[in-house]
Amino acid sequence: MPVIESILVTLAALLPIVNPLGTAPIFLAMSADLPADARRHLATVVARNAFVLLAAAMLFGSYVLAFFGISVPVVRVAGGLVLLSAAWRLLHAGETTEAPPSPLVDAWQREVASRGFYPLTFPLTIGPGTISIAITLGAGGAGRPFSPLVLFTDLIGVAIISLSVYLSYRFASRLIASMGETGTNVFLRLSAFILLCVAVAILWSGIVGLLATL
Repeated sequence: MPVIESILVTLAALLPIVNPLGTAPIFLAMSADLPADARRHLATVVARNAFVLLAAAMLFGSYVLAFFGISVPVVRVAGGLVLLSAAWRLLHAGETTEAPPSPLVDAWQREVASRGFYPLTFPLTIGPGTISIAITLGAGGAGRPFSPLVLFTDLIGVAIISLSVYLSYRFASRLIASMGETGTNVFLRLSAFILLCVAVAILWSGIVGLLATL
């Protein structure tokens, strides 16, 4: 059926880049100071934000970039720099003499609100590469003519991806409880280093794209 094929195209294009199972450990590393209830709620917030961001990129992304005269490589460079900054802070967290206190249980809502979009939704879960592909799909890319039906099926695919983000982040929080203090510390450092490598890769792909236009 054309509808199912269109949904599968969207999933095949976006799901490997979003990679919720791969980013779940980094989500845990960046929310390890929050109570379990906060991490579970944060998973819901990130999944909802991911759906809104991908849907907006499909519907309006190409118009926004054209209006401001911004190319996709520029978006990748900017997103890579933002992610690089977040990864660097995470990598060196706790090295000062006095670590920042964990948020109180009755104040974690503020932490969820502040982290829900940046950096957990963008650029961690939905990065510049994902946005560029979503813009391409919304503009009728991937060899498909643009039509309202195609756009509707794309949004169904985005909803499935957002659900996979929620499930991956929601149940990954059990990993922290089973690792202990030493294991958690090692896990945080490794996750921060992986995030740093991802940021460098995004930044480099943007630089290569800019150099190719010269």
